[in-house]
Amino acid sequence: MCRKRKKIAIFGCSFTSRYRKDLCRTFNIAAEEMNVDLYYFNSRGKIGYKNRLYNNFEYEILDYIDLSAFDGIVFDGEGYDVEGIADKIFRKLCSSNIPIVSISSQAEGVYNIDFQDTNGIRMIIEHFINVHHFTKIGFMSGYLTHPDAQVRLKEFQSVMREHGMPEDGAGVFEGDFWFNKGNDAADYFLSLPERPEAIVCANDYMALALSKALKMRGIKIPKDIAISGFDGTVEGKDYLPNLTSATRERRDIARKTLKLLVDLSDGKNVDNIDLHIRPKIVLGQSCGCIPINYEEEAENINLLYEQQQNIYFNMYDAESSILKLNMVDNVRNLETTFSENSDNFGEYNAFFLMMHIDKKRRPAYDSEYTSPTGSFLPAVWIDKNNDYVGSPRQMNCSSLVPEPNSDRSHFYYIMSVQCADRAFGYTVIEMSGKDIFNDFFNVWLLNIAITLETILKNDSIKKLIKKLENLSKKDDLTGMLNRRGFDDFTREAISGLREPKNVCTMVVDMDGLKRINDEYGHYEGDRAIKTVADILIQCCDSGEIAGRMGGDEFYILAIDYTEKLLNRFLERLNGYVKEFNDKNDKPYRIGVSCGTCMEEISSLSKLDELLKISDERMYNQKLGKPGRRK
Repeated sequence: MCRKRKKIAIFGCSFTSRYRKDLCRTFNIAAEEMNVDLYYFNSRGKIGYKNRLYNNFEYEILDYIDLSAFDGIVFDGEGYDVEGIADKIFRKLCSSNIPIVSISSQAEGVYNIDFQDTNGIRMIIEHFINVHHFTKIGFMSGYLTHPDAQVRLKEFQSVMREHGMPEDGAGVFEGDFWFNKGNDAADYFLSLPERPEAIVCANDYMALALSKALKMRGIKIPKDIAISGFDGTVEGKDYLPNLTSATRERRDIARKTLKLLVDLSDGKNVDNIDLHIRPKIVLGQSCGCIPINYEEEAENINLLYEQQQNIYFNMYDAESSILKLNMVDNVRNLETTFSENSDNFGEYNAFFLMMHIDKKRRPAYDSEYTSPTGSFLPAVWIDKNNDYVGSPRQMNCSSLVPEPNSDRSHFYYIMSVQCADRAFGYTVIEMSGKDIFNDFFNVWLLNIAITLETILKNDSIKKLIKKLENLSKKDDLTGMLNRRGFDDFTREAISGLREPKNVCTMVVDMDGLKRINDEYGHYEGDRAIKTVADILIQCCDSGEIAGRMGGDEFYILAIDYTEKLLNRFLERLNGYVKEFNDKNDKPYRIGVSCGTCMEEISSLSKLDELLKISDERMYNQKLGKPGRRK
């Protein structure tokens, strides 16, 4: 029997970014080696650059995750870009008493990956000094409130002092760990009395921005100024000249993190566990060590061209999918549309869309849905390889992901689905390989959320229209059908007959309503009418259709009726009237007259003649009563 696989949850943001995309792949490789299942709780965070948006409900799913179901937790807190969210999530994770490893930032009370960034910075600077014999070295820091920026700047200053140079070297510029400060940094370094021979950047993104800005100002790299980055990103390898950098060995991060959590789960002693990640210098063209191989770069350009073409094609597919989702009017069609068109973000084994349900099991796209219960229903269930236990009636917080049948390692990506001020639920996707999906999956999720919002609004409109239609067909006083409602319902019932049937019509009229109105007022007269209506409703328990035609007159139609059912109806009608009169303390008594007609009719028949006969018989009965009063 195979050992039960460990379940490790990974919490982070923007896993589809190029840095974290590679991180996911290395974790998946390590998990497969160790027979571990990974559950990535991925957030989008802020969306857009110029006008950044963020949905407050994205982290609402955190309230429904049973952390005790996992053997360990990986926390990638550095990627969260919404202020306060990383701390909120970290506090939630710590409340679980499950072992936690923080892999990107130092956190108290948990295990931490030690990246030893100081060694990486030192290796780059000493490479410039010892190999290239540079003495004028500048430094582009990240924003100085960031702990990583402080560590890297401090090490730069330390190395410079050790080599007998000013601790700030040729100058220190505060960047932003991103692409926005390249021009400002270039202007700063070029304005110095002595131009730097080399500039060490605290990460690759700033190095790329600075390289571009210097080239725009006529500076040749590395001939005029050598550049280095840090982190060893894919972007740095693709750029020309590609960057000299120091890389955090991601596979070491994955293996050491998962091994620690597995060992802790197995009760092993981990006192001597090594969580140090030793950086490695990656020599590139930006320092002059590696000459440009134009044949290789030509192939890289071709590869980038192919990737760009794929992006164009996928964008066309995304546009088409948006239009198709716009035509979806129910969740069943949503599953079909996704299944038939979701091929632009990578191959996947399974996709599940889980919806919040309320106490009455109404899903969150139902306009009468009230509030979440912590349980979910699958609205979309796509299992390409029949790898999962059949669609459950309901899932709760202890089983956010369906249970697989296969014994291989699984890698799940779980994301919240929300639109504006509404949380619908979450999605689970299992990709076919070890790579995470691309950003087009995020586009799908956003449009699915908009589609669900549209379905909800359309449902609300339909129910409002139906309610208004019902109101237009209901009698305000009694709640019965009015004349229009009675005509519509009976016409539909007759036209739906597939073969001739016995039908019965009844016309019921109150006795003595005028006297009640004259002696006790119209308020009391209305109460008497309402009483008769309630009695008739009580009697209609065999498919009869009843309506108030106005005043004190009522019509009734019964299809596929018998004399036995008619006699029962009349006996109950008279019995309920007698019961009311015997028990009620009103100063008046109610009475009714009823005329009936039983005939076999077809779907082409009209009721007018039968109702006319019933009305005449009702009137004859009324005239025959002793002491009749109108």
